[in-house]
Amino acid sequence: MIASSGANASLNAKLGWATIVLTVIALCMAIFYAPMDRVQGIAQRIYYFHVPMAIMAYVAFFVVLVASVMYLRTREMKWDRRARASVEIGVLFTTLTLITGSIYGKPIWNTWWTWDARLTSTLVLWFIYVGYIMLRSYTPELEQGARFGAVLGIVGFIVVPINYMSVTWWRTLHPEAIILQPTPAAPPAATETLLVSMLAAFLLYCWLLAARTGLEAARDENRELEQELATGGATYA
Repeated sequence: MIASSGANASLNAKLGWATIVLTVIALCMAIFYAPMDRVQGIAQRIYYFHVPMAIMAYVAFFVVLVASVMYLRTREMKWDRRARASVEIGVLFTTLTLITGSIYGKPIWNTWWTWDARLTSTLVLWFIYVGYIMLRSYTPELEQGARFGAVLGIVGFIVVPINYMSVTWWRTLHPEAIILQPTPAAPPAATETLLVSMLAAFLLYCWLLAARTGLEAARDENRELEQELATGGATYA
């Protein structure tokens, strides 16, 4: 057990350093390598961080969906721990998506916020998974909270494809993808920069997921120990 924990810590440390290095490379590419957009100017460069954050939020919530289904099928708490961890990371990425989107919107749309279909559905997505976190926080019984959370994790994912397709289904201010297409309408340097940024964001997600899952496992062990002590104390009394 100790050797396994040490190996996991070493792997997490390597993953963390790889994330940091690749993030620095992505930042340098976004500033110095990617071409300047002739219409949007420097504001467009936030695209190389805004888009990976949004995609990793989708990934995080998909992991919540899978882990929730697996928990309801197996009742194994390891799946619930992964769902809890991924929800928190997904909310973080969604928050950063909203912030970077607002920073982009001010110089381009002349407003920090507009009730655009993409922006509004992203905010709805944020509220759903913040609600998941609150639900788990205010449900003291772990297994009951896991069941409630699994149902919400499955139902809430419905908003993800709606959010993704919103720029296609409705007329929105939010631009459609011009790089992540079969035939990108952007220079190769822009595509390469975005791909490196997405890889950095993916490594960051994996790093945070490993760390948060380990922390949730430790919390569950502490809860079980507290319950055993409380039960033993009550029996002794």
